[in-house]
Amino acid sequence: MRFEQYRIAPELKRSLEELNFRRPTDIQHKAIPPILEGEDVLAIAQTGTGKTAAYAIPIIQLIHEKKLNRLPQGINCVVVVPTRELALQVTKTFEAIEKYTKVKSFCVFGGVEQEAQIAQLVAGIDILITTPGRMFDLVSQGYIRLDHVDTLILDEADHMLALGFYGDIQSMLRFLPRQRQTLFFSATINEHIKDLAYSLVRKPIRIQISPKDPVSKNINHSVTHIAMDDKRFFLERLIKENAESKILVFVRTQVRAERVCLAMGRVGLVCGTIHGGKDQAERIDALENFREGTLKVLIATDVTARGIDIPNVNYVVNYDLPDVPENYVHRVGRTGRGVSRGTAVSFCSEEERPVLEAIELFMDKKVKVLDIDQKDYTTTIDFSEEPSNDWKTLMKEIDAFDEETKLRKKKNLKKKNKK
Repeated sequence: MRFEQYRIAPELKRSLEELNFRRPTDIQHKAIPPILEGEDVLAIAQTGTGKTAAYAIPIIQLIHEKKLNRLPQGINCVVVVPTRELALQVTKTFEAIEKYTKVKSFCVFGGVEQEAQIAQLVAGIDILITTPGRMFDLVSQGYIRLDHVDTLILDEADHMLALGFYGDIQSMLRFLPRQRQTLFFSATINEHIKDLAYSLVRKPIRIQISPKDPVSKNINHSVTHIAMDDKRFFLERLIKENAESKILVFVRTQVRAERVCLAMGRVGLVCGTIHGGKDQAERIDALENFREGTLKVLIATDVTARGIDIPNVNYVVNYDLPDVPENYVHRVGRTGRGVSRGTAVSFCSEEERPVLEAIELFMDKKVKVLDIDQKDYTTTIDFSEEPSNDWKTLMKEIDAFDEETKLRKKKNLKKKNKK
């Protein structure tokens, strides 16, 4: 069935056609009809399957119909997501799909001044896309009213729980009408998520899109065994041999992100970083530059990159293996999205082998190993342009970064205390 055959507004069909949405994905095919019927939905689907459009299309249709009939206006739908970056991404999807309709979406999140957000809320919106913290701030100040919300959507629910938002989600319920539609979308399901889901939904339609292999067939993913201190040489070679490719590099911590960026800078490679230690403007700039291709290499931590949809990422590099096994699937899923193909490679040091075993246990399959013979290993290290004896400069760079990080944390703490 094609989107043009759905019983939705011509304005909506027009925007879907412009976006080249011809046929629904599996999650869209199964989720759109019950959402249009007002049913609660509990949906489990892997990353890159089109989850956002699966709820955006029917919700925009329902609100567009109400506005045509001049029913009471206000915030009809709230979409709650775990991170600022995901909030912005979801908003872009809504704005593209609602383009020719009477529906207005808006995004609020923390880390930026709230005055502009308040001005837009006062002007009036239909769909609020938000992170929990800023939403509660604006609810408590009276700028957001949730008493006329018809639909609550929790997206990336598993990640919200991992970030400790369980209490916030439960607290939100007291502001919402009891009679509402609830849509619960998550990439994974466990007992904790089940408990939360079934405390929110009423007789839901359960949808699970879970192929035997949790990694998309469009992604060629593998692991290669590299000593921890040698990883920078292999990353340097990969970047230089794929100079026109978009490469997304995952590391374990904020400090690691900056240190890897410094290491690449010493050999003449321009990289950007995105992590929780950056202010919001810096994070938005890094993402936009990477999305547009003016920045070819972005180094990220899991907290800021989960769920981000960047088009045409050619390579994902797990410079550090993730501590949480399921994050491996989310990381490699940043490439090979939709009908595109992509490549993901993981650098596994000796001390990370137990982490690799946990990942393979989670996926119930082995990750393909790329063997590097000793000659090629040595050649890669020799290939590097990094000065081998400039350790004083390196230590100065690291000390400068550590000092900058401390100052940034103090500055952010002062901002929070002022609020």
